[in-house]
Amino acid sequence: MTTMKIRDVSLFVKIIGHGYPLVLMHGGPGADLYTLMSFRPLADRFTLVFYDHRGNGRSTGAPVESMNFENLTADADALRQALGFEKWAVLGHSFGGNVALEYALRYPQRLSHLLLVNSGGDYHWPAERSPEVLARRGFGPEIGNLSRRHFNGQFEPDEMFSNLMKLGKAYNPHTSLWQLPHMLFWGMQTKLRPEALIYSANHFLKNWTVMDRLGEITVPTLVMAGAEDFVYPAEHQKELAARIPNARLVLIGRAGHNPHDEQSTEVIQTVRDFMAAASVPESL
Repeated sequence: MTTMKIRDVSLFVKIIGHGYPLVLMHGGPGADLYTLMSFRPLADRFTLVFYDHRGNGRSTGAPVESMNFENLTADADALRQALGFEKWAVLGHSFGGNVALEYALRYPQRLSHLLLVNSGGDYHWPAERSPEVLARRGFGPEIGNLSRRHFNGQFEPDEMFSNLMKLGKAYNPHTSLWQLPHMLFWGMQTKLRPEALIYSANHFLKNWTVMDRLGEITVPTLVMAGAEDFVYPAEHQKELAARIPNARLVLIGRAGHNPHDEQSTEVIQTVRDFMAAASVPESL
């Protein structure tokens, strides 16, 4: 782990493994790189680059108000340059997938593969439709209303942790007892930054969509998600994959918003299979 001065921020970065570079963009906003530690087994074949977005986790040096897709994607590309990679594969989970989509559209020559995990191309799904999806899954109106407030940034900073706990069964409907120690361990390392979600939901994420531009993406793309996700549900995953030329769609059974935690073996194998089929270059 290290802190790297990138543009006007100090990004918290963790690099492990060897092989072709794969950068992992965490979700949130307001979470950090530790939420993606279930992808560590890929370090046997890839150089995994984990980092905290500006305004998130342990990255410092710029106000939360500097968060927008222009800065978030420029940070990522400056990090790529600083690490000496001509190109890299980009994996984004949830909000990280929103950033990854913007990166693919803004820096098309700098990524070789795009992997979207429980992400989407339109923020109206979590902000407006998550209560409807939760109701279909049997959750009551209290949880639905909490979801709406959460994704619209309508809560106080000290409420974020309790909100996430109350939404826990919705996020991870199939977490088993033997998985809990692993999830709790990494959860305890995570540094929540609620102000990042509150600001983002009320500003640059509000009304955000790239659905009409997905046809511009030409790199091999994997669209993967837990089949029971309430944030970006299966119906959106199918539309997302249909609009990206030649995208591969994989829905993971018995998993919600974090299939890399609930069905980690299947998710890791799916990434390996996709990268193998997409002809990963031999050199960096």
